[in-house]
Amino acid sequence: MESTHVISITNGEDNVAPRKNTTKTFKFSLPPVSSLLRENKMKDAKKIIHSIKVGISLALISLLYLLDPLYEQVGENAIWAIMTVVVTFEFSAGATLGKGLNRGMGTILGGGLGCIAAVLAQNIGGVGNSIIIGASVFIFGTIGTYFRLFPSVKKRYDYGVMILILTFSLIVVSGVRTEDQKVWEIAVERLLTIVMGFVVCICVSLLIFPLWASDELHDSIVSRFQHIADSLQGCMEEYVKFVSQKENKKPGASFSVCKSFLDSKSKDEVLANFAKWEPWRGKFGFFYPWEKYLKIGDVLRELAAIILALGGCLQASETAMKVEPVSQSVQMEPCEAIGSGIVWSLRELGESMKQMSKCEADISEKLKTMRGEINLVISTSKIAAIDNMDALAVASFVFLLKKVVEKVEELTKEVEQLGDLAAFPAHSTLV
Repeated sequence: MESTHVISITNGEDNVAPRKNTTKTFKFSLPPVSSLLRENKMKDAKKIIHSIKVGISLALISLLYLLDPLYEQVGENAIWAIMTVVVTFEFSAGATLGKGLNRGMGTILGGGLGCIAAVLAQNIGGVGNSIIIGASVFIFGTIGTYFRLFPSVKKRYDYGVMILILTFSLIVVSGVRTEDQKVWEIAVERLLTIVMGFVVCICVSLLIFPLWASDELHDSIVSRFQHIADSLQGCMEEYVKFVSQKENKKPGASFSVCKSFLDSKSKDEVLANFAKWEPWRGKFGFFYPWEKYLKIGDVLRELAAIILALGGCLQASETAMKVEPVSQSVQMEPCEAIGSGIVWSLRELGESMKQMSKCEADISEKLKTMRGEINLVISTSKIAAIDNMDALAVASFVFLLKKVVEKVEELTKEVEQLGDLAAFPAHSTLV
């Protein structure tokens, strides 16, 4: 290179010449309005579609009451079909399918066990009848509630266990004053109406503009690569302005997107759980590695936190930087190049996940080279015994930039492992 720009790390002894006609400027950044409008319109459209689908399901299942031939077959038990539609129909197809299957399994097991307990109590008769019913309700209620507290059960089968307890209790208690044959008939009729409601929910959810939790999770994770890359690029631009200008300007880069990522863990876990219930379609198989998406989301959140810290280093300084000889400075151009390389790596990884194909570029080797370069910058710079707060902020910035490189290396490994587990095809060119 013909010239070398430097970041001066001073001890605060130099004086800054007074400035004349200094005008305060307020700088703020707004996300692209068009993209926000498109995103909001998409969300609103999905909400409208979901609402219409629920209305269609309720209208179809109400035919059990409205049409005399159907009502003669199911009678008052049609209310169970309507209840099934109301409590089962969820926003995404995976959530509806998972909740419906949970309700079906809970109803079958609870109804079957409840009928057995009710018949056994009736055969014993007398005081034994009440003892059997009370003891069975207590035992199943206690055991079922205990199992609901296990994280692995609560994550996927909580609703099913709750329905099992509810159905078992209703069947057992209703069988106190009902004949043996009548208990079985009630259980079968309720099960059939619940199945009717479930079938209507699934058909409407899967066949009429289906909304997939897998698509939402995939798109959400992919978009974070681009957003984090944009935030880091804005941070590096502010860094260059901060260390190269003598004007006193506060950083104007926006980090609101990175802040929003910090609270995305629970949403990711819910979407991944729903995605596991969804049927095979497109490139998403039955055993697609959604857990790896959760791991990538964790690393992206950690990366977003480091970028927030980078922005904090710039925002912490209130006075201007001063230029010193090269022997007492941290070189700027290597840091700029490293920042650009990280941004490029994040966008390549995001594009790889978006296209669901392996990235041809050897990102791992490039990141390894970047890590060596920033270690060289740190080792050849005077960043010890710092008194000046601005100098301390920039020194912290350089060290955090090293942490960003290390975190992107970890992210690259996770994306490569996802490609192997999901059998991503090779992609010759990524733009």
